Amino acid sequence: MERKHLLVADVQEHLAQLVDLQIGRVIATVVLPGRPRWCLYRPRDASFLVNIREPACVVVISATSFSQARSFPISASGPHGLALSQDGSRAWVACDEGFVVALDLETGQELARTPVAGLPDVVWHNHRLNRLYVAVAKPGVIEVVNTLTMTVEEQLATEPGAHTTAYDEQGQRLYVFLPSCQALVYEESEVN
Repeated sequence: MERKHLLVADVQEHLAQLVDLQIGRVIATVVLPGRPRWCLYRPRDASFLVNIREPACVVVISATSFSQARSFPISASGPHGLALSQDGSRAWVACDEGFVVALDLETGQELARTPVAGLPDVVWHNHRLNRLYVAVAKPGVIEVVNTLTMTVEEQLATEPGAHTTAYDEQGQRLYVFLPSCQALVYEESEVN
């Protein structure tokens, strides 16, 4: 928030817009190569990462010049959920094709790709435990991916249709909001 700017991804017009929060207006626009999905800010190089559904890629936008700096192709279709390593060197991209792709953000190379139980949605990275929590609405599970080995090490049952989650890094809790108007709370018991 040092610049007090916010990235807004327009899924209708395929735009990324930079909003100045102090004046409440769009101050810059970038045309994206396709429909944007998840977006993140990367402090390491003051850039925004934007998942693009088709063509399957991650677009990097400079927060300084607000221009597209580069684009990394993704081998699985439909990039959706996006998470970043603590140091900003790696990203994990959950794709509609049913894979999570590990991406080196310095080289743009895919490091690994692991299958998950279905169409993934939201992902959260637990920096302390090197775990990625991947929400899969159908069949209704959270896939827990070890980000060092890129293997699914645990599957947590939720409820069919559950794909909205929130992660509390401080408390080591994952909240899963269920279609039945309930919430599940998973708490990590082992902290490194």
